[in-house]
Amino acid sequence: MKTNYAAPADLGKIGGVAIGIGLLGIVGWVIGAVVSGNAKQTFFHTYLVAYVFWIGISLGCLGFLMIQYLTGAGWGLVIRRQLESASHTLWLMAVLFLPISFGLHSIYEWSHGTANLEEGTLKKLLEHKSVWLNPSSFNIRAVIYFAIWIGLMFFLRKWSLRQDDTPNPYEAQGWMQKAQNLSGPGFLIYGMAVTFAGIDWIMSLDAEWFSTIFGLLTIAGQGVLSIAFLIAVCVILSKREPMSHVLMTKHFHDLGKLQLATVMVWAYFSFSQLLIIWSGNLPEEIPWYLRRFEGNWRYVGIGLILLHFAMPFLLLIQRNVTKHSKRLIWVAGLLIVMRLVDLIWVIVPELERSAAGHGAAAHHVNPMTYAVYVAAAIGLGGIWLGWFFWQLRQRPLLPLNDPQLAEATAAGGHH
Repeated sequence: MKTNYAAPADLGKIGGVAIGIGLLGIVGWVIGAVVSGNAKQTFFHTYLVAYVFWIGISLGCLGFLMIQYLTGAGWGLVIRRQLESASHTLWLMAVLFLPISFGLHSIYEWSHGTANLEEGTLKKLLEHKSVWLNPSSFNIRAVIYFAIWIGLMFFLRKWSLRQDDTPNPYEAQGWMQKAQNLSGPGFLIYGMAVTFAGIDWIMSLDAEWFSTIFGLLTIAGQGVLSIAFLIAVCVILSKREPMSHVLMTKHFHDLGKLQLATVMVWAYFSFSQLLIIWSGNLPEEIPWYLRRFEGNWRYVGIGLILLHFAMPFLLLIQRNVTKHSKRLIWVAGLLIVMRLVDLIWVIVPELERSAAGHGAAAHHVNPMTYAVYVAAAIGLGGIWLGWFFWQLRQRPLLPLNDPQLAEATAAGGHH
């Protein structure tokens, strides 16, 4: 029986609930910022963490959108609409980048220049990096990043829409070929843009520190987060028509294996970065880890090892987990939470050190303080999810004229 694979009507209600929860998060965010005693600084610090978290899903889904075109695998076809809808939120994230641009002086120490710094290594280093690390250059590069990402997203969505509107199978294949041709070089350009964005937005919080693998680690983290998010969305869709007859055991098993791969890649890059920096023991690099091995931050690091890698790894290698959506979604939910924890562990110690004065360190994690970071993530997430579900409702949940459609739906048991 043919179907148009129209999105279920209650996706609008789900988006509305997400927006409502997001509004509650914003209220908690504002209250927490005011109570903190330094509302402006708290707002921008928490905003950066929440922003990096949610744009990670947008960018991760854009990357996987190109990968699924290149591989031609069945798992990619059944999540293509989710990938397109998530990558479309880059329009929203481009607008939401403005607060970071306006709040540079509250976030990045290098944005103040070197005039008020004492003579020393830090001042010489910032003067050396001033061509790259200055507000004008920072904002220009951000425009370039978004132009690349949105450009790739725009053409891939445009050709996908043309494929939907083309009943001729040869023409439909032609539109798909265009997407494949773009995805090869496009993924390389996308990866470079994400690498430099990670350096600008996260690594430059400590202008003295650098890691040559940080860009790859950023991409790997976005991969973990985006697949976990897609698993959650697929579980929601699998309980509703028409996807209840499409998304079956095989598809969740494929997504579970892909989630396992992203977790292993993230762990490999994380350990490689630690091993190289720790063995090098250079004064420009090792203090970054020393700050995270002291005080309560060390327990956060141990939690990441156990809950971001060890437990998900041990669960995802079991077929009875990856083949059952109700079990798989718990692993995905854990990874979504741990991605936020990882970003807090990476970003917040530098923000606290900058706020306390260079050379100082904040070793104690105050749960009440970090509740504001969670509230910020919920608040920004409500807006992001509202946009995502609105986009997901605009088009059929499967590409109607894709040559692999029959094969993919047959794998799910629908003929």
